[in-house]
Amino acid sequence: MSIIVEREIAGRKLTIETGKLAKQAAGAVTVRYADSVVLVAVSTDEPRFEGQDFLPLTVDYRERGYAAGYIFGGRFKRREGPPSEKEILTMRLIDRPVRPLFPDGYFDEVLVSALVLSADRENDPDILAMIGASAALSVSALPFAGPLAACRIGKVDGELVVNPTYKQMEESALNLTVASKKDGIIMVEAGAAELSEAEMIDALELARQTNSEVVEMIEDLARQVSPAKADVPANPVPALADTHMPAYAEDVRQALLTPGKFGRKAALKDVKKKFLEAEASELEDEVAAGKLSLLAANGVFAEIHYRVIREMIMDGVRVDGRKTTEVREISTEVGLLPYAHGSALFTRGETQAIATTTLGTADDEQLGETLIGETTDRFLLHYNFPSFCVGEVKMPRGPSRREIGHGALAKRALLAVMPSFEEFPYTIRVVSEVLESNGSSSMATVCGGSLSLMDAGVPVKSAVAGVAMGLVKEGDKIAVLTDILGDEDHYGDMDFKVAGTSSGITALQMDIKISGITKGIMEKALAQAAEARTHILARMNSVLESPRPEISENAPKIVQIMIDTEKIGKVIGPGGATIKGIQEETGTEISIEDDGRVSIYGPNKESAEAARQIVESLTEAPKVGKIYTGKVRTIKDFGVFVEIIPGTDGLVHVSELSSDFIEDIEGVVKIGDEFPVKLLSIDNQGRLRLSRRAAEAEINGEPYEERPAPSGKGGDRRPRKDGRSRNDRDRRKGGGRGRSD
Repeated sequence: MSIIVEREIAGRKLTIETGKLAKQAAGAVTVRYADSVVLVAVSTDEPRFEGQDFLPLTVDYRERGYAAGYIFGGRFKRREGPPSEKEILTMRLIDRPVRPLFPDGYFDEVLVSALVLSADRENDPDILAMIGASAALSVSALPFAGPLAACRIGKVDGELVVNPTYKQMEESALNLTVASKKDGIIMVEAGAAELSEAEMIDALELARQTNSEVVEMIEDLARQVSPAKADVPANPVPALADTHMPAYAEDVRQALLTPGKFGRKAALKDVKKKFLEAEASELEDEVAAGKLSLLAANGVFAEIHYRVIREMIMDGVRVDGRKTTEVREISTEVGLLPYAHGSALFTRGETQAIATTTLGTADDEQLGETLIGETTDRFLLHYNFPSFCVGEVKMPRGPSRREIGHGALAKRALLAVMPSFEEFPYTIRVVSEVLESNGSSSMATVCGGSLSLMDAGVPVKSAVAGVAMGLVKEGDKIAVLTDILGDEDHYGDMDFKVAGTSSGITALQMDIKISGITKGIMEKALAQAAEARTHILARMNSVLESPRPEISENAPKIVQIMIDTEKIGKVIGPGGATIKGIQEETGTEISIEDDGRVSIYGPNKESAEAARQIVESLTEAPKVGKIYTGKVRTIKDFGVFVEIIPGTDGLVHVSELSSDFIEDIEGVVKIGDEFPVKLLSIDNQGRLRLSRRAAEAEINGEPYEERPAPSGKGGDRRPRKDGRSRNDRDRRKGGGRGRSD
């Protein structure tokens, strides 16, 4: 039986339905918002192997072309391929708030599948997929501590907008996605145009209020379904940790105070070995009795580790000795790679990233197939996390979901300060290679990426810095940590990354492991992050305060001109022959926009200028009084037709070819000859009157006396050797219309 709940959210009807589609799944719903529809189904299975001690949660989100009336794929394969970056980022948006809401000790296989069935090209279906995942889990038997809800907040013309359309997002100063329960926010993902902390708090509060309405809808749906939730066996690890912690807490504490990431790791390994050897018999009895798995036995020591590090933090002691508001030591270097267009090395504590900037042409832009049509992207940022950066051995198998997610976060952070294509007509690619990692490599990517852009001469509006904040909450006591280490991220309750300029926030990402955090905690974390950001920006500015005035010698040089849109076809030529010819002749790349903007990319300034001159000559309107280099195209009895601009000819009458008498024109000029000519006039029929005599006189600084313009083809005015015209001679013979003697 189908069950439906409905409510108006931000002026559009939101409908959640279950019991109609995918009935063999553990839980399935369809979510409709306006004319966008997403199906989300949850399936589950037993653990993959005995003793499994982690939750194998997988999320899959797919946008099929049919949802928006498109046929995706290449010409030889009309079918969707591997997930796009947008799909992968949406999978992460679903996974991150859902994962912490499963209970400790639940290790069954869980798959959340989201499929876009209809896309109205106005409302992004990613929000519907997030809502659908929560609803499908809530109506299933899985032990999910939800529901939660999600929405997007934009800021258009200074006003906050709930679930803005694609068109509104084009003008929005904010792109904020929030997942929350009734009692607090669980996940945040945001990009912003230098918003203040107060503006961000207002947007987060609006999102929380909106989500509360959707949570009520899902609660109503779950009550009507009334699923029998699965029981999760009690986890014996906490009780065993209670027993053994007094004997090992101090050893763990001293190990955690060992300097350096790998020093701490080695010291903890020794304490763990001692623990397992000393307590082996008791732990083996627990395993034999079926109360504890072999893997979970190791979890007892992990629980002790977890409790000790949190107690230390609550007492104001961090493992590396810093204060809660203190940033690790920072060092930066720019221009270290000789052939890269821009490069920077950013090191903060034991986290290090080398970032490079490469400038390309318009042909290097990224094309994509999406539910709103074909897209182009001229700013790319790629984040790589090789295994050696954490001292591990792992073969690279292409970018992971984590790498794609961290790259997207860093890109949002820098996007707010990037110049428009009109200001800087290059395709820009930033690549961050993480060389060492001990907390917040994505924020190191932001800092290094900002410096590499400035080193490349990209006219960014301002430098951007980022920092990761952490939280430990025990009862009513909280500790907000600045610039967290990997351990503080792993054993803490929050990973809160904030990036921005001296003027405001440009990106935000937050993941919470507890049920939610309050507005007060958010305000404290944002204020503390702003102080840290100011400190980091000062260190960055001490190395490179503003973009370099010139781009790298190794980067392609660009010249931009505007041409009449009616002459675009003339530059392109039949089948692109003209533009291809220019590119081959000058070694450049040329792109033309529909508005007549021509961008010329050359390996050096000379090649770009040569191409510019050719394009201008093709599109130039003839100017009276200007001297051109003309090329003889046709020879007639009365003069020669000379091309001064490709496709534009004018007449040099025989009387304007030379000051001397010309008996035979073909004896003086040949087809293909080139010489300077001056444009004397353009008649009302657009015919051009040219003069070689006038051009040479002006070039040589000699006087020039213009002769009367010839009429039509007659009136042969070639000078005689005695200086008299043929008409004078004819009149003296009585052949003219002159007055008789």
